Amino acid sequence: MTTTRAKRASSIRAVLFDKDGTLIDFRATWLPAYEKIVAELFAAQGAAADALLAAGGYHRASGRIDPRSVLAAGTNAEIAALWAGLVGIADVAALAERIDLGFQAHARAAGLVPVTDLAALFGRLRGRGLGLGVATNDSARALQDQLDLLGIAGLVDFAAGYDSGHGAKPDPGMVVAFCARLGVAPREVAVVGDSRHDLDMARAAGAGLAIGVLTGASPRAELAAHADHILDSVAELESLLG
Repeated sequence: MTTTRAKRASSIRAVLFDKDGTLIDFRATWLPAYEKIVAELFAAQGAAADALLAAGGYHRASGRIDPRSVLAAGTNAEIAALWAGLVGIADVAALAERIDLGFQAHARAAGLVPVTDLAALFGRLRGRGLGLGVATNDSARALQDQLDLLGIAGLVDFAAGYDSGHGAKPDPGMVVAFCARLGVAPREVAVVGDSRHDLDMARAAGAGLAIGVLTGASPRAELAAHADHILDSVAELESLLG
């Protein structure tokens, strides 16, 4: 760690986390959900299901997912628009609602796979006086439901989805709203995420630190040029902040 980065880490007063791939293991939780949803919503099996998944960036046979794809980093509205165009559904908003409900049902039935003991981690971070938030390109409704499932809803000062009125990533709005809620400057905020969208949002807002994690869809090479630090998971964050 360089001296400059050490100083920046020590000035952090709040941390804004991404959700999927950052707090929740992306592959273990959401790849099975994508497969289930295309089967349920479109009665798609075999090659038909593979085509819908591949259009979204997930190549089921190889297990690869494009870190810049809509399934890795997009909103439910973007996923719905893509699939609606492929299957000939006119009402994209209604499909987005069904996709959102499908993801929520999967989270409740199959369970979420956290990357570490999040309640313990968030409790320790709050004990250090840090403000905490979660910002996601998922819906606000799904976010709140999943924060409850993860047992951290009461430890979060700010929670925003793409439909919360602050815009979607990579635009800076969620960071700006987080800063306004906590009364901190962007330079005092660390943004932690698994995708370029997270890091680009951090840069656009002037965040003090942009931290990449490797528990999502993006490999190290995808994040390296855009992050101040790359961690194996958020479990390493406390050591970084010192």
